[in-house]
Amino acid sequence: MLLAINANNTNVKFAIYDGEQVIGQWRIATDPARTADEYAVWLTHLMALKDLTPGNVTDSIVAIVVPQALFEIKVLCRTYFGCNPWVIGEGDVNLGIRVLIDRPEEAGADRLVNAVAGHALYGGPLIVVDFGTGTTFDIVDEDGSYIGGVIAPGINLSVEALHVAAAKLPRIAIERPAHVIGKGTVEAMKSGVYWGYVGLIEGLIARIKTEHGRDDMKVLVTGGLAPLFADATEVFDAVDPDLTMKGLLIIHHRNSASENL
Repeated sequence: MLLAINANNTNVKFAIYDGEQVIGQWRIATDPARTADEYAVWLTHLMALKDLTPGNVTDSIVAIVVPQALFEIKVLCRTYFGCNPWVIGEGDVNLGIRVLIDRPEEAGADRLVNAVAGHALYGGPLIVVDFGTGTTFDIVDEDGSYIGGVIAPGINLSVEALHVAAAKLPRIAIERPAHVIGKGTVEAMKSGVYWGYVGLIEGLIARIKTEHGRDDMKVLVTGGLAPLFADATEVFDAVDPDLTMKGLLIIHHRNSASENL
């Protein structure tokens, strides 16, 4: 079985795959100070609820954008699961795509994994919109090459900044309001946050398509908040909240197959 780990700025997500089937998925808040022992106690207890043990895991793969957490996650894989993890961005991992940007080493691991999964599962050219700590728009050409993207502040960051910077504005939940015009402060904030992001998405996608010269580009949305925005606009062709984990599985298959040749 494969242990796939996606560590982003907000959460670390773990998934166990038996072949193509996901057996269990769990997430924990990202904390660079968390030790391998702490991860192990938490994760093995959750695995046990599905009758899984560390001995079931034979391989692991990691995508991480928090460098301070990488060492302990590697220790977790080696010490408790008995396998040396594949790490996206390290020299021995072949993504199977070209990264055609000025500084390829700057591309976030999760964004590259999304590009791999998006093209493999949906084809190209493609725009992948990921609702994470930042809202990212990643562009994949017809051949599957990653050619660049856009990074905007994540919706949760925007909500928190609005609350912190304005003394009389409360902290609000992110949800779709019944009306665009709010009749009170909270309703107005919810509308601005939600429909403002819809406008951001629609505007950037239109500009990306124009600049790329392909109006037929598919638009795929992923991330934890993807379902909340899925039916708010007609620009999305597909919604896949687990795209990154699927990408890790695809990359593992590619590398393990080449290793066994």
